[in-house]
Amino acid sequence: TNAQGSFQLENLPEGQHTISISYLGYETLTIDIQLDKKERKELNFTLRETATDLPEVVISSVSMTGGQAGNRNLTGSGYYISPKQIQKFNYSDVNRTLRLVPGVYIQEEDGFGLRPNIGLRGAGVDRSARITLMEDGILMAPAPYAAPSAYYFPSVGRMQSLEVLKGSSQIKYGPYTTGGALNLISTQIPDHLEAKILMNALSFGGSQLHAWVGSSFDHVDFLVETFTLGSDGFKELDNNGPTGFNKEDYLVKLRVHSDEDARIYQSLTLKAGRTDELSQETYLGLTAADFEETPFRRYAGSQLDEITAQQTQMALRYNAVFSPRLQLETTLYHNDFSRNWYKLDKVTDNDGNSIGIAALVEDPASYSNAYDILAGNINTTDGNLILKANNRIYFGQGIQNTLIYSYKTAFTDQRVEWGIRLHRDQMDRFQWLDTYAMDNGIMELTNSGTPGTESNRLVTAEALSSWMQYTLKWNKWTFQPGLRLEQIALTSDNYGNADPDRTGTDLVTITNATTSWIPGAGVTYQFNKHWETFVGVHKGFAPAGPTEGTLPESSVSYELGTRAACAAWSLQSAAFYTDYSNLLGADNASAGGLGTGDLFNGGAATAYGLEWISTWNLLHQKINNWSLPITLSYTYTNAYFNSSFESDLEDWGSVVDGDKLPYIPTHQGLLQIALENSRFQFTAGTRYTSAVRAEAGQGPIADASRIDAQLITDLAASYAISSRLWVCGGVNNLTDAVYVAAMRPAGLRPGLPRSFTVGIKAYFDN
Repeated sequence: TNAQGSFQLENLPEGQHTISISYLGYETLTIDIQLDKKERKELNFTLRETATDLPEVVISSVSMTGGQAGNRNLTGSGYYISPKQIQKFNYSDVNRTLRLVPGVYIQEEDGFGLRPNIGLRGAGVDRSARITLMEDGILMAPAPYAAPSAYYFPSVGRMQSLEVLKGSSQIKYGPYTTGGALNLISTQIPDHLEAKILMNALSFGGSQLHAWVGSSFDHVDFLVETFTLGSDGFKELDNNGPTGFNKEDYLVKLRVHSDEDARIYQSLTLKAGRTDELSQETYLGLTAADFEETPFRRYAGSQLDEITAQQTQMALRYNAVFSPRLQLETTLYHNDFSRNWYKLDKVTDNDGNSIGIAALVEDPASYSNAYDILAGNINTTDGNLILKANNRIYFGQGIQNTLIYSYKTAFTDQRVEWGIRLHRDQMDRFQWLDTYAMDNGIMELTNSGTPGTESNRLVTAEALSSWMQYTLKWNKWTFQPGLRLEQIALTSDNYGNADPDRTGTDLVTITNATTSWIPGAGVTYQFNKHWETFVGVHKGFAPAGPTEGTLPESSVSYELGTRAACAAWSLQSAAFYTDYSNLLGADNASAGGLGTGDLFNGGAATAYGLEWISTWNLLHQKINNWSLPITLSYTYTNAYFNSSFESDLEDWGSVVDGDKLPYIPTHQGLLQIALENSRFQFTAGTRYTSAVRAEAGQGPIADASRIDAQLITDLAASYAISSRLWVCGGVNNLTDAVYVAAMRPAGLRPGLPRSFTVGIKAYFDN
């Protein structure tokens, strides 16, 4: 086809013909037509995204929105990043992929998006712990209730599409309902034999491979997939040690099913995957002076810092269509995640004072001796460098059911959806400390700690979740009330630091149980087939920790928005207002805290703002062979505390009523321009982020806690050598801007410098 999706077939003989249209990531469409002699016919087709891997009649919870078409039926804000949009840049960094979506806040950390920090609509960004993170509709944080900090994040490079749901439309997806839900949709089983391979060479000795093959038969379908990503890293250790990473994903899907026209259609889908990661990554950043001089430096004291991680996932999904009105889906799932982030925690100076790395790099003049040890400027014989083995094991498992009943009357379309989930997850902390001396810039082990003598505790969560949503479509109106129940029991078993065998001699057990009802409602009015408006209100919720006296996060959120679309342009905008009665904080080392992971009550807060995204094709109906889409995305946010309190978090500190929340920019936007035809595609995207606070405060941002505004441009291009083979390339950070990405966990951290990508992608479609 040309860039508009148009094509011509000429000189066809009269008679019956079959036309089959396919595109990667979309359902294949096949129709039969009858041509008379010299007859000319004009046909219009619409391809549906394969947001579900089942026949159209089945509504599968793999997707929250049902794709681009389903997104227009929501009674709240929803954003669907399609396969076509993903393929423009082929990002392996979810931070860059999500920049397109308004209302999403990103705090970069390592430059590659390995452990993203994502927030939605004023919710905190640290470790993406305040959003409902899912893959194919299944909770995917390491321990979503007991320890939601996403030290594991699904590899966006193997995903087919992404969805972000906010407002009342995401009341079905919990437990985190304040900001919203992020669902990553993995590669779906194709309906006929298809295969893809993408191979990229990257800057800094990096490489990327994504390959899959799959097919569907009469009663058995399959998909086999792999994704690997690695780099030597862009930071430079004082001793020239490694600063890179390697990550490998393997995934298989197998589905058995009845005939599609069976009286009761049934299918059983098994999904199994594994991810392995080794990263020479650190929490240690730089002092302000060192960042100014050598922004990509890493101190000698971080030379042994690395994280090893492994994640396995398994899900068994059963679908049954009893009738066009009644459908059932049941999913059993189990996820395991283990990681050990071995990294510098403190430095002991020659006077015996131990200084945490966050305090040290913030004020090196006050700790000059410790700084010299950290930088390898002086030698030591004692164990002045204290490294912590942040060794933890997680699991999350459960069963979830969804029952859908749809019916019509003379004037209405109605649907009742009911879901229930039984879930259990756990975090097992079993940590220890080792000490090292510094000898001419090389660290030497002086004492090896005993596992379980630094932090030795279990946190377990058991949760019953249930929800019901009713949809009524009448004339131009859609009404959608819903109600969610979260019943959670949390238990912390702390064995202390002197009982590594867990005999229970020093066991301290703390429990906390909560029951919360979470209502929400949305209304949509359709002015015409191109334009509609929506309004919604819902209760925001996040689980409390096991600490006694900690309350669940609670808020009330409102939104008012509009959607419009036609052949040449589309837009969606929304205004939102969130009133927190209790905002939760988390004592994470990644946020500059002590690293206990405990939650605490942060009191009242307010967040409000405006979101906008629109796309125009400037060449629509002007030049048939070319398309020039321009996309503009913008977010305005004002988020501040309504209470005063003290916290141990570096980025909260001593909070005063009226202080702005840290790491939430007032303005952010993205302008993306593409030039495309059937064989060539060029895309440029420039994102802007206004200056943000690294610490809560009000008034002008102090230099010590100011992260300056950023303007970053990425380019991507591809050319079709044939219908099945493409060459592609790109540049991230075109201007090679040097910028501070974050001031946490400890010190200033740089964003990714200019980097290049070149590769090939090939498709096989039988």
